[in-house]
Amino acid sequence: MELGAFSVSLSVKDIRVSKAFYEKLGFTEYGGDIEQNWLILKNGHTVIGLFQGMFEGNVLTFNPGWDQDGNTLPAYTSVQAIESQLTDAGVVLTKKTTTNSGPDSIAMVDPDGNAILIDQHAPGE
Repeated sequence: MELGAFSVSLSVKDIRVSKAFYEKLGFTEYGGDIEQNWLILKNGHTVIGLFQGMFEGNVLTFNPGWDQDGNTLPAYTSVQAIESQLTDAGVVLTKKTTTNSGPDSIAMVDPDGNAILIDQHAPGE
């Protein structure tokens, strides 16, 4: 099962303070909109998202169909196929897909309470 690009989505208290901190670690702004309280930062192939006021806790995020640079892959496992494989394996989802194909997402919590999001975007999004 190919889960796609990986990033950590961090729930931050002050996005500007967090941005300044991660810039000191060598991260640079890659996407997002600070005025909407979300940013994507990169350091090499490492990707983190900063999100202020959007969710509680941190989330491990996978994006089927994308490589680590956000480029659309020519072939990939859809979120719906991943959902089917996970439910067949007995994984309990906290969010299921609402479409039969295309962009959608699923979520789950690992045995230690870590949130995991598998979020497939439209090509070029």
